[in-house]
Amino acid sequence: MSDTATSAETETESWFEIVKQKVAAMRFGSVQIVVHEGRVTQVESTEKTRLPSEPATARR
Repeated sequence: MSDTATSAETETESWFEIVKQKVAAMRFGSVQIVVHEGRVTQVESTEKTRLPSEPATARR
C-alpha cells in the first residue's frame, strides 16, 4: 500500500472518529461535515436542550 493510500485512510479514520465522538456525546442535536475540494475540513456540532412542552407553573 502506498503512503498516499495510508494517509487517506488515516485522514478518513480521523474525521470519522471525531463524528462518532460528537454523536455519542449528545442527546439532541446535529453534526455537520464540511467538505472542501473533496476533503473533510471541518466537523461542526450543535447540541439542543429540550424543554418541557408545558410551563412549570401549569403542572400540579
